[in-house]
Amino acid sequence: MSRVHDMGGRRGDGPVPFDPDEPVFKEAWHARALAVTLAAGVLGQWTLDTSRHARELLGPKDYTRFSYYEKWLAALADLLVSKGVVTRAELAEGKSSEVSALAGRCLTADRVANVLAQGGPTEREARQMPGFRTGARVRARRPARNVLVAGGHTRLPGYLAGVPGRILACHGAHVLPDANAHGLGEAPEPLYTVVFRAEDVWGVAERPGDEVTADLWESYLEAVA
Repeated sequence: MSRVHDMGGRRGDGPVPFDPDEPVFKEAWHARALAVTLAAGVLGQWTLDTSRHARELLGPKDYTRFSYYEKWLAALADLLVSKGVVTRAELAEGKSSEVSALAGRCLTADRVANVLAQGGPTEREARQMPGFRTGARVRARRPARNVLVAGGHTRLPGYLAGVPGRILACHGAHVLPDANAHGLGEAPEPLYTVVFRAEDVWGVAERPGDEVTADLWESYLEAVA
């Protein structure tokens, strides 16, 4: 898959600014955008992977000009309409035409702390033994795309496609985003932390011994002899 959001490894974008004293939310509406997105997710009409894919589907012009939380809100609006939670007219007017069938699932204030504490665990019972052991040599799949759905969601970044690495750790079986984002079930697979030499990824390392690590599902990898 190749979309505008897969920006890792691009040249010319300059350093990523970092201010340790920067507030968690630069503007008050940022906190509200996060809250509304989380509350809408509790309605149970889509998965976390579906919501990530919705952000990826934003048009290139919008994706590049929107701020971080503008992307969240735009994708949420698309999801609410596409899943039939609200109509376009309701979204435009800012009010519903009737009581929603999902009203009973509303995230009330007294439930917020417990819902956030539970999080969204993705570890599942293993259906297969891990195909790779710690230290095994592997290569990230090329091209870096969803092989289940054309143009679909994947967590394999483009800059790792075809790059050799080694297994650093196995984390058990976890929900496969490539399937879960598209209503194909959770399809859990072994999840690994894979370490790559920086020079293999970027062509040159900033410092000798620099490495890049990524958490990758088994179907993203192939063995290297």
